[in-house]
Amino acid sequence: MVSNRCKLAVKEELRKLGLHFVVVDLGEVDIMEDLSAEQLTQLEQGLFLTGLELMDDRKGILIERIKNAVVEMVHHMDENLKTNFSDYLSEKLHHDYTYLANLFSEVQGTTIGQFIIAHKIERIKELIIYGELTISEIAWKMNYSSVAHLSNQFKKTTGLTPTHFKQLKDKRRIPIEEVGN
Repeated sequence: MVSNRCKLAVKEELRKLGLHFVVVDLGEVDIMEDLSAEQLTQLEQGLFLTGLELMDDRKGILIERIKNAVVEMVHHMDENLKTNFSDYLSEKLHHDYTYLANLFSEVQGTTIGQFIIAHKIERIKELIIYGELTISEIAWKMNYSSVAHLSNQFKKTTGLTPTHFKQLKDKRRIPIEEVGN
């Protein structure tokens, strides 16, 4: 689950089955009852129809937690993150970053760094489209060392400079759920 809409869809499926939950968070659900095999099947089918899937293997769950932490960090934090991403992920997920990075690369076929950059670029596109911040302010907000660094990474990823992207009539954005996949 990488968005609030996903959380709402999961809550709705749980309600349909008469299940009570303590927590429905990004990538995590804590249900009060023990599920019967039939309820589990119904939940899996309901989630599948909404484009979601139930995960029960430890590695898959950890990968989703990494993705959710990146989405939270890049798209939902209002304050400028002063720690680096590797420290943030290690602390949040209680695993050594090297383990997380190796697992992510093995399963996803891309690095955590590339996944983070893809999300940062989408967030930058969003901020450019809003038009409330200058490129300098966006660079600071997204924790880039300089406007030049942001511009170089943006161009390398999109093929466009931030200024050229701003001038496009048809802004090409990717839904959060599809970034890095």
